[in-house]
Amino acid sequence: MWSQGTINGYNYWVKHYEEESMYGINEGKISKMTIRKGGVEFYNFDRGLDFDNLDADGRAVYEELLKLYN
Repeated sequence: MWSQGTINGYNYWVKHYEEESMYGINEGKISKMTIRKGGVEFYNFDRGLDFDNLDADGRAVYEELLKLYN
C-alpha cells in the first residue's frame, strides 16, 4: 500500500505492508520511502538505503513516518 503526504513542509511517499520484512527499514513494514522538500530529495530507501541527506527537521519527519508506518 502506498501512502503520501506532507509533514512540516516535507513531502513523503511510503510503500508499506501488513507484515514486517527483511527488506524493510529496520526489518519493518516500510519497503520504500522518499522524503523531499522544495523538489529536492533528501532521503530514499528502496528495499535498501539509497541515500540519507536529512537535516534535523527532516530526521524528525523520518522518525514520525517510522512511528506511523513501520
